[in-house]
Amino acid sequence: METGSIAWGLTATALVLFMTPGVAFFYGGLVKAKSVISMMMMSFGALGLISVLWILYGYNMSAVNGPTEFAGNPFSDFGLGELAMGETGSIDLLGATYGATFAIITVALISGAVADRAKFGSWMIFAGIWATLVYFPVAAWVWGGGWIMTLGDTLGLPGVIDYAGGTAVHINAGAAALALALVLGKRVGFQKGITKPHNVPLVLIGASILWFGWFGFNAGAEWLNGLANVGIIVINTLGATAAAILAWMLVEKFKDGKATSVGAASGAVAGLVAITPACANLEPGWALLLGGLSGAVCALAVELKFKLGFDDSLDVVGIHLVGGVIGTLYLGFFAIDTGLFTGGDLGQLAVQAIAGFSVLVYSFIVAYLLGLAIEKTIGFRIKNEDELAGIDTSVHGEEGYALERV
Repeated sequence: METGSIAWGLTATALVLFMTPGVAFFYGGLVKAKSVISMMMMSFGALGLISVLWILYGYNMSAVNGPTEFAGNPFSDFGLGELAMGETGSIDLLGATYGATFAIITVALISGAVADRAKFGSWMIFAGIWATLVYFPVAAWVWGGGWIMTLGDTLGLPGVIDYAGGTAVHINAGAAALALALVLGKRVGFQKGITKPHNVPLVLIGASILWFGWFGFNAGAEWLNGLANVGIIVINTLGATAAAILAWMLVEKFKDGKATSVGAASGAVAGLVAITPACANLEPGWALLLGGLSGAVCALAVELKFKLGFDDSLDVVGIHLVGGVIGTLYLGFFAIDTGLFTGGDLGQLAVQAIAGFSVLVYSFIVAYLLGLAIEKTIGFRIKNEDELAGIDTSVHGEEGYALERV
């Protein structure tokens, strides 16, 4: 493999790893000042735990020998010693590390749904078990030779398109987030406007880091393909995100009379989510339309929690689940050569829908049962009085800001 491709693989791996601190900043700025440490620690806890589990056995589980296997054997190369000693060990380990960064951020994304009210220890238990039972197998289904990867051949239809994680990352995390929001229940005094972002610049910093890292997220895997499609991937990642910012702000202006910076940041994330599965398979014009659609729909979808009565604290469902579904299904209509309006038929839409909703249902069920088991045994939610007093001091014994009274 060319040195340049390997260098891009290393760079992309670092970019995607940096996205998890980006999630921490983004989520941390959105919560109240007394919860910022707790919120950011959930991302950093996932970074530590999932990295270790991936090296021990997660990577082994992320590839299968055929569509009938649920997941790979976790003990086939425990600790990756054999992979390291292989003829292409250095490149293989780089690929394994790149895969780890996807596992880490998928878990970290879920935490936004339970902001302000989750025990850190319980979160860590959930994160480790959910990654083992859900993310590692789903990664095998989508990218590691599993049933989603081979679904097109099985049905005699076009193959499922999920270039960088519409199903494996965003639908997967969004469904788990919905499940945990239902298990933990509503925050004390839950209503529209219960909390306002305590640090808007932190939100914008987090969104900027995410957009920066997303070029590695979407275009990173091209190091294995000699960077053949990198141009269309990066222009689509730019264009869809920009269009989503404009659409979200436009919806805000019509709804509330003002376009906000938090709305612009949220719109950027919604666009990034939607373009993730489609980045290599859309013409740039259709990518702009996808961005505009996802920005507008997600801006409306985040209000559903108040109408339906579930407390998804930081809108993981409204942005990642909804945006992931939009991006996944959109390919059925506009994917290059195979979309309904771009030379194909309904076959692409059929396989996209089967893959997306299968992952949604599986992730939701496992996350709900796992969250419920933790809540009924050691407890998942903190006490109401601790929530009101401030979760940072009660759970971590720290304060985000050391302010002196004058």
